Amino acid sequence: MKFDVTEISGLIKEEVRRYKTQVDVAQVGSVLEVGDGIARVYGLDNAMAGEMLDFEGGVVGEAFNLDEDSVGAVIYGDYTKVKEGASVRGTGKVLSVPVGDGLLGRVVNALCEPIDGKGPVQSDARRLVEFPASGIADRQPVKEPLATGLKSVDAMVPIGRGQRELIIGDRKTGKTAIALDTIINQKGKGVVCIYVAIGQKESTVAEVVATLHRHGAMDHTVVVMASASESSAMQFIAPYAGTAIGEYFMYDKKSHALCVYDDLSKHAIAYRELSLLLRRPPGREAYPGDIFYLHSRLLERACKLNETLGGGSLTSLPIIETLEGQVSAYIPTNIISITDGQIYLQRSLFLAGVRPAIDVGISVSRVGGDAQPKAMKKVAPRLRLDLAAFRELQDFARLGTELDEAAQKQLDRGYRMVEVLKQKQFAPMDVAHEVICILAGSSGVLDDIDVPRVNHFMDELLSWMEIEAPEYLDLIVNVGDIDEALMSGLTEAVEAYKTIYRFSFGA
Repeated sequence: MKFDVTEISGLIKEEVRRYKTQVDVAQVGSVLEVGDGIARVYGLDNAMAGEMLDFEGGVVGEAFNLDEDSVGAVIYGDYTKVKEGASVRGTGKVLSVPVGDGLLGRVVNALCEPIDGKGPVQSDARRLVEFPASGIADRQPVKEPLATGLKSVDAMVPIGRGQRELIIGDRKTGKTAIALDTIINQKGKGVVCIYVAIGQKESTVAEVVATLHRHGAMDHTVVVMASASESSAMQFIAPYAGTAIGEYFMYDKKSHALCVYDDLSKHAIAYRELSLLLRRPPGREAYPGDIFYLHSRLLERACKLNETLGGGSLTSLPIIETLEGQVSAYIPTNIISITDGQIYLQRSLFLAGVRPAIDVGISVSRVGGDAQPKAMKKVAPRLRLDLAAFRELQDFARLGTELDEAAQKQLDRGYRMVEVLKQKQFAPMDVAHEVICILAGSSGVLDDIDVPRVNHFMDELLSWMEIEAPEYLDLIVNVGDIDEALMSGLTEAVEAYKTIYRFSFGA
């Protein structure tokens, strides 16, 4: 009797297919000890570094340390639900978070779970929390402006889309205010903003959210919060989750995003705490050896993509808090070397009423000059250098030394330019208004206006220009450049209004 081998093998395969069952081959371990958001797990021999772990009770964790006989894991979320002896399951995946348009206007935690009481988040996709930065070939130079609406920033330290600009200064010097003004100024400009609050009081974050709501900016903003009351693990992962949200809009939507990290000083402290709890060897100031890599792999993800990849961008505004102006401390110098420039806020200027309190001496934008509008380049080519010289001259004048006529003239104009650059909080200006303000100050039109009246004069001038000479504002916005004819026309208009101002207000 002959057997058909093909027929028999087909029957066997059919029987196997019919009775095949899903077998769970995932590794399961158990918790040896747990505390302070850290768990030591036994039994996960094949766990990978960075692998996502499922703890009993629905809590998520990540494998951080791969020791000989155990795995050191960090727990994201409520670590009090994890008990000794609880089972832990390896997933074979790395940590990802939900992203998409549904996050706009929402306040979420570091895992992108809603905490604003407005129901579940409608997410379109998921993105990896840790994602490699784009290579050189995928990028293009920073050349599009990202206007902050602050005269002093846009004129002296301009920011471009895809740039990383550090905001640095002591506590209570207006660092967050600059970031919020920038977010508010992106309204209607197609830039999605992500504000990441790390280690802050919940009341402070609530105040930020209320401010954004009040100025209509929450519609294009996502707030990611890892407050001071949350674990170090949640504070550690928050900026990476915020960057993942921004990358969705850059890569998938081919649009523009702005990410504010407030602040990375607390982020470094949270990572130091995690590392010490996991018994990683400490280095300088007890920070682990990879503290530089911690922030470089975060900030390098900000870029301007080339046109082949859609031309999207992700701009980063990291914030660092210094102690008594120590810019040369460990973490500040690390981040200064990673970023494309810094805006340094000085406490003495802030207390003197100069706000934003930008120290023009050490504030710089290394790539933003290429992204600055041509109109602004024409009216403020030497503004930063002139102001720095004015500060030195001001210190010299305090000694009571007599100044020659040229020095006194430079000092008088410097006082007026400082007044011009002052700006109220949460009142960003459009580029045309900024250009007129800078032009009025740098051209010498304000030299015979009393210093206390300069701001009032500028407010009245802008109101008058909108009514009597709107064509000049339209030309600046639409053309983006100022030729000789427009420059002289603007100067004549400002001079003409000065006569009206003197007549109306008796100045």
